[in-house]
Order: sequence, then structure tokens, then C-alpha cells
Amino acid sequence: MAKINGNEIRPGNVLEHDGGLWVAVKVNIVKPGKGGAFAQVELKNLRDGRKLNERFRSEDKVDEVRLERKDQQFLYEADGMLTFMDSESFEQIELPADLLGDRRPFLQDGMTVAVEYYGDEALNVTLPQKVICKVVETEPVLNGQTAAKSYKPAILDNGIRLMVPPFIGQDEDIVVHTETFEYSERA
Repeated sequence: MAKINGNEIRPGNVLEHDGGLWVAVKVNIVKPGKGGAFAQVELKNLRDGRKLNERFRSEDKVDEVRLERKDQQFLYEADGMLTFMDSESFEQIELPADLLGDRRPFLQDGMTVAVEYYGDEALNVTLPQKVICKVVETEPVLNGQTAAKSYKPAILDNGIRLMVPPFIGQDEDIVVHTETFEYSERA
């Protein structure tokens, strides 16, 4: 593990802190009028999802952990467990479905995802940044409404509700950002 200074922490860094593995979610550098600058860091535990706010001064040393990323192909879901297959060794692993949280509906059959490992323990699943989904329900397209920067509600084939531009109709394929749950473009 590499030691880094407290002011070098960036969002996405994985740290070993207080006996657990934490990912930095938000980092805010604070420069008070009196005293030295420090980093106000919001941490999320990779094992149980707890959140923690911590201050790190520039002279504080923290252990940065490098996780090994492996491409895995999603095969199926059974009894709340997701089964993935390693693209190189063809070994299969099962991970709990709640590891994906609210991004679970975007996981599609045969999709290749990045699974992050700490030793032999799988800690995180990263979906592709954008996925293609079908609009199954939305209001009809109205002529003349496309001039305004307005959006209308839509329901996708995976049950997710989001806002789409007025020119998007029912049964159209669209590209959706998996992190922000926002419409990106037509597919």
C-alpha cells in the first residue's frame, strides 16, 4: 500500500482507515483564516455502506489501496445473488445484488462490467457509463413543443423513471447515464 498525504486525497481514492476500506466520495479543501489547510473528506465504507466525514491535514499520512479490476460478464440472477463470469479464466462468482444498489436495473444479460477486488474479496461492481434502454411509456410527441427546453416523464423497460426531451416517443431506444440516471441521446 502506498502512503499519501491528506491533501492528496481525491474522489474515487480507496483508503484503509480505522480498520476498514473506504472510498472517498467528496473532497473539499478548506483553508481557514487561522491554522493550516485541511481536506474535509466524505468517506463511504466499501463493505457495509456506512458513511463517515473525516478531516485530514496535509501532514497526515493515509494508506491508499489499489483495487484490482477484472472484466466480468453478467450471466444471471437467482435468489438475490448475481452470477458473473471472468472473461479470461471463465471462473464464475456470485455477488449480492444489493452491491449495485439503485443502479441494479441497468444491469443487462451478457453485459460486461468491471468488478473491483481487494485480494480475493469482490468489493464493487462498476457498470458501463452509458447503457441503451427502451422507452415503454411516455406522453405522445406534440408538434411545436420541441422549441422550448422542456422535458417530459418516461418509464424505461427496466422500470426506471426519468425525464426525456419532448421528441422522444414510446418504443424508442435511448442512451442513459448509469451514474446520474439522466437521458443522454437517442440510440
